[in-house]
Amino acid sequence: MTDAQDTGTVIVGNSRNPVAPSGARTAADVVTPELIARLTRSVVSSGVTTTAGHTPFTGQVLAAGLPESTPDDVADAFVRAREAQRAWAAVPARQRAAVLLRFHDLVLDRQSGILDLVQLETGKARLHAHEEVQAVALAARHYGRTAPACLRPKQHLGVLPVLTKVTERRVPRGVVGQIVPWNYPFELSVGDALPAFAAGNAVVMKPDTQTALTALLARELLIEAGLPEGVWQVVLGEGPVVGPAVVAHADYVSFTGSTRTGREVAQAAAARLVGCSLELGGKNAMLVLRDADLDKAAAGAVRGCFSSAGQLCVSIERLYVHTSVADEFLRRFAARTRALRLGTGLAYGADMGSLVSQRQLETVSRHVEEAVAKGATVLVGGRHRPDVGPLFYEPTILDGVEPPMAVCTQETFGPVVSVYRFDDENEAVRLANATPFGLNASVWTGDGRRGRALAARLRAGTVNVNEAYAAAYGSAQAPMGGMGDSGLGRRHGAEGLLKYTEAQTVAHQRIVPLGPAFGLDDEQYTRLLTGGLRLLKAIRLR
Repeated sequence: MTDAQDTGTVIVGNSRNPVAPSGARTAADVVTPELIARLTRSVVSSGVTTTAGHTPFTGQVLAAGLPESTPDDVADAFVRAREAQRAWAAVPARQRAAVLLRFHDLVLDRQSGILDLVQLETGKARLHAHEEVQAVALAARHYGRTAPACLRPKQHLGVLPVLTKVTERRVPRGVVGQIVPWNYPFELSVGDALPAFAAGNAVVMKPDTQTALTALLARELLIEAGLPEGVWQVVLGEGPVVGPAVVAHADYVSFTGSTRTGREVAQAAAARLVGCSLELGGKNAMLVLRDADLDKAAAGAVRGCFSSAGQLCVSIERLYVHTSVADEFLRRFAARTRALRLGTGLAYGADMGSLVSQRQLETVSRHVEEAVAKGATVLVGGRHRPDVGPLFYEPTILDGVEPPMAVCTQETFGPVVSVYRFDDENEAVRLANATPFGLNASVWTGDGRRGRALAARLRAGTVNVNEAYAAAYGSAQAPMGGMGDSGLGRRHGAEGLLKYTEAQTVAHQRIVPLGPAFGLDDEQYTRLLTGGLRLLKAIRLR
């Protein structure tokens, strides 16, 4: 491609994304030996890792010789957690909730240190790291305010009104096993653990070793807010070794990660007849209708496609645009994408950060290179940027993507989006739903009612109208999760709390037994009961 090759409608150019100033602070200023020792001393382990954690920004070693747990260590962690859980479950729900509200304030007060660590372990731009602070604060406030009422025993109408007193109780499951990925280490560790703690459970968590320090910092802050130390146990180690051990001992499993591993977790949990919630992969679609505000849609597409360098499960990877506005939308979207500033600084200013690992870089590069080799066009980006950092890849827009290109159907999990055109909304819905995944979707239109009606036709756990993902994800009162290959269960809302409980029904029968009595024979009893059932329906009892 030349510097400005005119394709007739969209300018295809190879100008590089600008680079934001890096700033004076470095990893060594943040991740000190004292910090590592303080955060890791509580890990239940008997060994030391042979590999070091590196910051994606520069490749510099962040932490070498982190604790490493064995399956026996995992078993020990569950023993400790079970002992602590019994006392924690006896604490009134309102007092448990108060811990979450104190934690909310600590997170906001200490956010600078949290953001530093999230950035260094994940390579995110600071604004994208702040999304994790926002999400955790929202969850802490929501469950801190709503958990006591949600968990309170509820009275129900019994089989014989007045004579049958029925109470529904919510009982903690016990010890929750939590397996946490690297991409959102603050939000997906403590954010998912908060409702488990509010419900009276203990947690044994296995964070990804790459981002373990962030998860351990979250634990430290929650303990400062009042959580008993024994209630939250942490184990570290290789996923294939430590992960199955966590599932093997848990009373309930919370997993966020790939669909392939999620299936293995579900099978292992099912073999033990314990429940699980799984938030898995996505190949999320954004639809731009003909009446959309194109400037707002272009800005929303940038947020949806390139936040955290595309390394979030709800990221947009498929972009469907109405043919009548496609050229103009792509001009605006491409211009905004070219202007994104890449950066490694521990400060605001960069618009996009790094990929997290060499593996992610290889996947992104392979998807783009294969698509181009099979006929796709790179409208923007498409380049590794080692001049910025070893794992940086430019935000990339592809056109002309078709099956069997991997980027067409497989989750890339990077800053790459493929653009497609449609002529009518029925076609757009069909294309958006033509995937085994069903996590997130986005609809852009000038008519909110029309957008909501179209959203109801999309097979996705969350659908955002005139936003990419944050409107649904940030609305903590409403459930969030996937359909199809994107998972089971939900986080947020009442469901995100109650999944960590078992429902127990206590029915107290008074005066009249549920069987022949008072001299009635079987026939007389059933005739009386039949009349009673007809009466209950007639007076519209539920």
